Amino acid sequence: MAEIWRYPVKSLQGERMDDVEVDRGGLRGDRGHAIFDATTGFGLTARREPQLLYAAASLGSGGELTITLPDGAVASTDQELSDWLGRDVRLRPATDTGPRRYENVADFEDEDGRWEPFDGSRGAFHDSAGASLSLLSRDSIGAWDARRFRANLLLESGDDSALAGTRVTVGDTQLRVGSPITRCVMTTRPQPGGLERDLDVLRTIHRERGGCLAVGALVRRPGRVRIGDEVS
Repeated sequence: MAEIWRYPVKSLQGERMDDVEVDRGGLRGDRGHAIFDATTGFGLTARREPQLLYAAASLGSGGELTITLPDGAVASTDQELSDWLGRDVRLRPATDTGPRRYENVADFEDEDGRWEPFDGSRGAFHDSAGASLSLLSRDSIGAWDARRFRANLLLESGDDSALAGTRVTVGDTQLRVGSPITRCVMTTRPQPGGLERDLDVLRTIHRERGGCLAVGALVRRPGRVRIGDEVS
């Protein structure tokens, strides 16, 4: 295992971990919160609101959430988040049982075109109930920055797509690996540190990989994963 990433708030920057507990919902605390538009009811992601990627979220040792805005200020209220985003929003925890509706653009080359709604998973704010964490190999991304793909477990080498349909052990955990993940416009978004908007990322994924990169997995046996753990 080369890197472990947890994203406490959906579509915000996350935190790199040395080790983390994995429960049935994935990495503990991962996608444990999401920001929702109070007017439309849709969950906001960087597909629709790219500036989300310029804020960061982290969890303290006691599970306390900190959201740091691009100017370094800490947002602790819905009003502060609303002022930053220029729209009325609400931060919801994963324990909230309300609707989980998001949007994805039908054609990433035409963001002024049709946007399609879809339902996310229950529990943590994952896009699909079919995956509670994701695995990606450095060999699969080549020169691309891994941050574009927001994988939880970054593998040192190998073909992550070959894991699809298998059961794997990572550290103390056992995972049931599902299908390769279909990628969306989010992979093209700019991010802090000089990562620019780049539509060629998704064009290449469609042309060379059938639109998929990384694999999703469900947790069969909870446990702990650590940097350096083997995937077997």
